[in-house]
Amino acid sequence: MPNTGRPREKDPIYERWRWQIFGVTWLAYAGLYLTRKGFSVAKVAIGPDTLIGLSKGQMAAIDTAYNVAYALGQFVFGIGGDRLGTRRVILAGMLVSSLAGAAMGFSSTALMFGIFFGIQGLVQATGWAPLTKNVSHFFSRGERGTIMGLWCTNYALGGFLATNFAGTMGDAFGWRYAFWVPACVLPLIWLLFLLFQRDRPEDVGLPSIEDYHGEPQTVLDKNETPEEEPAGSWKVVWEVISHPVVLLLGAVYFCLKPIRYLFLFWGAQYMHEKLGTGLAGSALISSAFELGGPVGALVGGWISDRVFGSRRVPVCVISLLALGGLIFFFDDLPANMWIIGGCFALMGAFTYAADSLVTGTAAVDFGSKKGASTSAGLINGFGSIGQIIGAALPGIVPAAWDWSNIFAVLAVAALFAALLMFPKWNALPDPAPEAAR
Repeated sequence: MPNTGRPREKDPIYERWRWQIFGVTWLAYAGLYLTRKGFSVAKVAIGPDTLIGLSKGQMAAIDTAYNVAYALGQFVFGIGGDRLGTRRVILAGMLVSSLAGAAMGFSSTALMFGIFFGIQGLVQATGWAPLTKNVSHFFSRGERGTIMGLWCTNYALGGFLATNFAGTMGDAFGWRYAFWVPACVLPLIWLLFLLFQRDRPEDVGLPSIEDYHGEPQTVLDKNETPEEEPAGSWKVVWEVISHPVVLLLGAVYFCLKPIRYLFLFWGAQYMHEKLGTGLAGSALISSAFELGGPVGALVGGWISDRVFGSRRVPVCVISLLALGGLIFFFDDLPANMWIIGGCFALMGAFTYAADSLVTGTAAVDFGSKKGASTSAGLINGFGSIGQIIGAALPGIVPAAWDWSNIFAVLAVAALFAALLMFPKWNALPDPAPEAAR
């Protein structure tokens, strides 16, 4: 039926599908963190003073194998999500992720860890872009900042829970169980996804979300109608990867994502060196970064909708400026677990506010529903190249560099990202031509 510009009355069936998709996709991405976080936690137990005896440089190289594979996978599976659909890509990715996680628990050499963590990185990349596309089909632009802010708590809260779950299992039964137990839980989420997920409302006989909400469709090229941009086509893929705002978001995320991943991959190790805490204690304090993340994602998304009229850039700029200031002074804080944990939480809130908007909400806005997976994959791919640097930085910098110098580099990156975004303060996606008239 044609879009009349007026929202339809709420349909209980449609609403059930919307929140069912929200829930199962949220759980799927949070679940992928179960098999992602084992190595960052296990580092404390397999470091140079342990039986396995991996050096900091070797651990950084293993992280790099993961990050390189993850970056490549973002470009591949972002396009794959638009071309093949979310369902096929995610089901395959979760299955292989569980197997790779279990294999890491059997590893005892740097080479084995590197191979299986590289495989893990590749299949972890099946998650973000296809799932954001899935959500975009069930939630429209006017509500997207709030909804995506809520949905993006999956990687903040998922990472927090996965870190502590792996730490608890490793402390209780030995570090190998930080890999094995999470790898056994993920297949349960795979089964729920198989049963309850569908790619589009049209797949279950419902109208498009724009028709349901009476909102205009957006397009990648303002001179083309939605019919001239066929879903799943190489034409849409090309328009996404050449879109100037999408490319700008990719550059911003290149600066932002190293910050998140340095704290995710090395937060526990930093706490161990700073306070002398053990595996579980180091994981708990550093995971405050991820505990603050959901608050930042929720508040940032809500403000972008309600205060800034669905403009995402203002919240990103403000968050990045605050984040840069906090990081610059972080290593000068007193050696107190509560003070450091509180700052971890604040940095997490500002990081995830910008992160969720750049790679989630804005990626869907400017990539359009038809190219959402390619857009999210491209932006996340550029960010993941930066992630390689951030995750490897503590293992590759000169010995004379201490943590304060590393944090100074990250602070400059956050401030530079804010500067890049500022000229697009009022940017919004282009409406379809008929809607513009």
